[in-house]
Amino acid sequence: MKNRLISILSLFLFLSVLTPDLPAQCPMCKIGAESNLRNGGTAGNGLNIGILYLFVMPYLLVGGIGYVWWKNRKKEDEIEF
Repeated sequence: MKNRLISILSLFLFLSVLTPDLPAQCPMCKIGAESNLRNGGTAGNGLNIGILYLFVMPYLLVGGIGYVWWKNRKKEDEIEF
């Protein structure tokens, strides 16, 4: 079971590293970011990464809470026996 979990997490990490950058902006933000990049600025890259960061955080929080619940549930089952 532990090896399977490690394999799944490793696969997820590997695939997340290989994913291309996705456009994660509204049209107005995209225009502003492209304009900034054309003029030599780096705000466009930071804006895209920031939006993706905000998008991923709820999933990480729910996953973390689910993991803690799952671990504690197993301990409660062991105590009952």
